[in-house]
Amino acid sequence: MNTLLSRLGAALAVAAAGLAPLAATAQAGYPDKPIKFVVPYPPGGGTDVIARIVQERFQHALGQPIIIDNRGGAAGSLGTDIVAKSAPDGYTVLFTLSSHTINPSFYAKLPFDTAKDFEPVGTVASLPQILVANLQFAPRNVAELVALAKAKPNTVAFASVGNGSPGHLAGELLKVRTGTQMTHIPYRGGGPAVTDVMGGQVPLLWVSIPAAAQFVKQGKLKALAVSTVKRSAAFPDVPTMQEAGVHDFEVDSWYAMFVPAKTPKAVIDKLNRALNAVVAEPDIRVKLLAQGAEGVGGTPEALGKVVNAELVKWAKLTKEANLKAE
Repeated sequence: MNTLLSRLGAALAVAAAGLAPLAATAQAGYPDKPIKFVVPYPPGGGTDVIARIVQERFQHALGQPIIIDNRGGAAGSLGTDIVAKSAPDGYTVLFTLSSHTINPSFYAKLPFDTAKDFEPVGTVASLPQILVANLQFAPRNVAELVALAKAKPNTVAFASVGNGSPGHLAGELLKVRTGTQMTHIPYRGGGPAVTDVMGGQVPLLWVSIPAAAQFVKQGKLKALAVSTVKRSAAFPDVPTMQEAGVHDFEVDSWYAMFVPAKTPKAVIDKLNRALNAVVAEPDIRVKLLAQGAEGVGGTPEALGKVVNAELVKWAKLTKEANLKAE
């Protein structure tokens, strides 16, 4: 019996030794077939637009076709779950936005663990939320808005593109940081929300810059602030919330890439090098800026730190503001 076990052990060791070079060879030859970018939102949305801006250059950088696979549904969790359960070989990549770190706090039961089921690749772009107002809305800046909200609690409403969206969280964070009470009006998309704010049905809107940019530039909406810690290159004259007097305020709508947990480091590093090369290209930066976004890049570790920090941050905010999915 002992002899049999010894022989089995030896055979397994030989097999494992034989597989190791094969795995190393596979990693060294990566990629040798098309790569799928799973976008967990429908075609035409912001995440899809950013993915398609960089798609061709990723193909050039990696030498293989990049297939955009839109898997919208369940606030992004449907497509995200597909990637979580995919083989960790670098051929299925999650191309998503910052709702990736919001959803775990907002939805009680997700079919994956955001912190454990993914490895970060890198950040593609950053896109501030912008606070815009109807032209007839009396406050001209954030200070006047806060003063009005304090003087008349629950009389000021703000719109967003939906419950749990970065704009929704920006509005709730403003309430928490200023001790004010405002009413959230969720919409299904930026288009209807912008239309109603311009029409005066709702006075305020937190939304990504592309949805409101043309209307601000045309003088149909007034911009009060952006949600990031530095001003947007698309609207350099619009102050940040911190410049407007609201301390410890940051809501960054980022777009980033993740792969399934246990993906080999060599594969992640190759994807990361390609990402940094793509977002450094001048024409890509121009195309991103046209969408109100800025190319970022950076290391997987840097993105990992952002994810870990935001998971804690949004869990705290959703608890403080008593937010729940509706």
